[in-house]
Amino acid sequence: MDQCVYLQKVIECCGMLNAKSASTPLPAGYYAAKNTEPVDAELRSCFQMVIGSLLYLMLGTRPDIAFSVTHLSCHATNPSQDHLNKVLYICHYLIGTSTYSLVYNGGSGAGLIACTDSDWGSDPTSRLSQTGFYLKLADGLISWTSHVQKTIAYSSTEAEYMALSDCPRQVTWIQSLLSELGYKLKAILICSDNQGSIFMASNPVTEPRSKHIDIHYHRICKSVAKGNVELFFIDGAENPANLLTKNLPHKKFTKFRAQLGLQFPSGSI
Repeated sequence: MDQCVYLQKVIECCGMLNAKSASTPLPAGYYAAKNTEPVDAELRSCFQMVIGSLLYLMLGTRPDIAFSVTHLSCHATNPSQDHLNKVLYICHYLIGTSTYSLVYNGGSGAGLIACTDSDWGSDPTSRLSQTGFYLKLADGLISWTSHVQKTIAYSSTEAEYMALSDCPRQVTWIQSLLSELGYKLKAILICSDNQGSIFMASNPVTEPRSKHIDIHYHRICKSVAKGNVELFFIDGAENPANLLTKNLPHKKFTKFRAQLGLQFPSGSI
């Protein structure tokens, strides 16, 4: 089904055809706290219906709602009324951006590039950090992810290092796919806004600050050593992957959204 048609059906199902639009998927700085009240079966059913529909949209063509959807989906087993309200807030955002499109420019000469980011200790309860990264080809996103890290990072550098390590798995798969299609690729550029994590990945030396990190996170070192990827520093204020790790204010959100290859007709927010 066409994504735009599917979106209209979701909005209609939620009874929001005439609702006002919102400028961002979630309010800046919003955090979805765990619900400690007993499960409300009717509310949970409604929440799961809407969040499931939004997950389908996010995975298909909507990287701009990746963080907000995955952040709220963690509460699908026992959502609160606030969680449901915020899921509907995402729908308000989609109402104003229903005609968006992912645009690829084959004539740009822009090759495959990746960007990663993390939000250290963003969950005040578990103290887990958030990982976000994307792959971009021909000036448009072809793959993106936003998820909570599985282990606690003891520093922002460690959180960024773990985010940096997740990305090469997807890069390797894309390299393999393109290789089977006959394309020979040079080292894929991966951008990060943390100098310490880039140093750790480029210099695989056991140090007190990194020896406790789970061994599977060190795969990034092997990818760098084999020349499959090349690491590049990008200023944090200019890193579009920020959009995949936190709720941003409107001005910053729209700036990064445009850099992902998302284009909106004039008059859209």
